Amino acid sequence: MSKKSQSQMSRRYFMQGVAAAALTTSPLAALASADTGEGVSFAAGPRPLVQYPGKRELILVHSRPPHLETPFSAFNESVITPNDAFFVRYHLADFPTSIDPETYRLTIKGHVTSPLSLSLAELKGLGDPVDVVAVNQCTGNSRGYSSPRVFGAQLGNGAMGNARWTGVPLRSVLAKAGVSPGAKQVTFNGLDKPVMDTTPDFRKALDIDHALSDEPILAWAMNGEELPFLNGYPLKLIVPGYFGTYWVKHLSEIDVIDHEFEGHDAYFMTKGYRLPDNDCLCIEPGTSPEKTRAVSTVPVRSFITSVMAGDTLPSARMVELKGIAFDGGSGIKTVEVSIDGGRHWRAAKLGEDLGRFSFREWRLPVSVADKGQATLMVRATSNKGEMQPREASWNPGGYNRNVIESTPVTFA
Repeated sequence: MSKKSQSQMSRRYFMQGVAAAALTTSPLAALASADTGEGVSFAAGPRPLVQYPGKRELILVHSRPPHLETPFSAFNESVITPNDAFFVRYHLADFPTSIDPETYRLTIKGHVTSPLSLSLAELKGLGDPVDVVAVNQCTGNSRGYSSPRVFGAQLGNGAMGNARWTGVPLRSVLAKAGVSPGAKQVTFNGLDKPVMDTTPDFRKALDIDHALSDEPILAWAMNGEELPFLNGYPLKLIVPGYFGTYWVKHLSEIDVIDHEFEGHDAYFMTKGYRLPDNDCLCIEPGTSPEKTRAVSTVPVRSFITSVMAGDTLPSARMVELKGIAFDGGSGIKTVEVSIDGGRHWRAAKLGEDLGRFSFREWRLPVSVADKGQATLMVRATSNKGEMQPREASWNPGGYNRNVIESTPVTFA
């Protein structure tokens, strides 16, 4: 079967699946769906599992537009997150449900010497493809654990994933268009659109130096396959080390500008996705920051993936703990584990290094002689010396969480 036929089949399947998913995510169907079993129940109640086209059962955050979280158990399967388990996040309800790869075009315009309209074939012909293994983490990942609660989707820890992205360097595309002197930023827009004119479009911007660096790529493949439709088919902006808000899906337009991005459609840069502009990126609940900055790089984080909260483990026997750690691009230096609530720490063994933007697997065998309750903890330190904090900081968006996570278990 030709690639064109496969693409046509996947589009038909997606269109049929959207109708089915709309039924399965209705309020009554959601109540009948299986609970995640993760012991997470936020203000809206238990979060059901639902299945969308091209995906296994994922956690439903909301359906209009689709927002699906990865069940945390998927992160114990592999350091690479499978395509069908990868989380889904849309901001705008008017999103595409069918894209013809034969007629798709990427427009490059603005402060360039040669505006372009490139087909997928032309993009792929710009040079040898490049790969990067990188974590895509939603800025609000883990927001549901904020205390006090904050506005926004009440997410657990599953709005993240790690994949091998294949495409062309952004700078190669910009070089073909010819960036004019005086360029200051590059903006990106996808095929999803606001329903109402009063709603700002979802557009993001990178400073010109960042856009011309060797890090951002325009990806058409994920883990060796074409991008899943719900993860940005046919082209996605990959910004390694940065939060997922910059990873624009269904990328259709690149605009080089000679000024700071501002105005109505700059909302998600100038108003949304902002942090207090201070050393801790935090404020006291109930107060307002004097000034803010745009979210950017991912802080160092780590998780235990082999054990869930509330699990019962055998005492007086060796148990191998396993997990993941990552940061915004310096790479992981050490991972330490505590089995006594943080009183003592032991160094874990790091797994294969897939690159500085990737999940890094870790393992540690432990044995607990006494029966009873215990609290497992894990903390990571990056190569630039950043260590996870013991106490969680707070900000109004519930962004940037990287506190040391605790997993209560029972040894029996």
